[in-house]
Amino acid sequence: MLEELKNAAKAAGVKQIRRALAAGRVKRLYLAKDADPQLTQPLERQAAERGVDVIWVPSMKELGRACGLAVGTSAAAELRSAEPS
Repeated sequence: MLEELKNAAKAAGVKQIRRALAAGRVKRLYLAKDADPQLTQPLERQAAERGVDVIWVPSMKELGRACGLAVGTSAAAELRSAEPS
């Protein structure tokens, strides 16, 4: 699953993902098991309300690496492709 995230359009970080979820742009949500639950639980609820699959990743470091970041991240999202106009 993380391989798909590496090559997809993505968002990382709680604020960006919260906005993408609200806009219906998230295809799949990735959350780090070692992240603060106060950050991940609201995103998990929001994803469930919108029918978005949640994938749990062992660590923030591993999730950050999958996003091409030098630091860990508590959350990342694979985004839907933009609809042609």
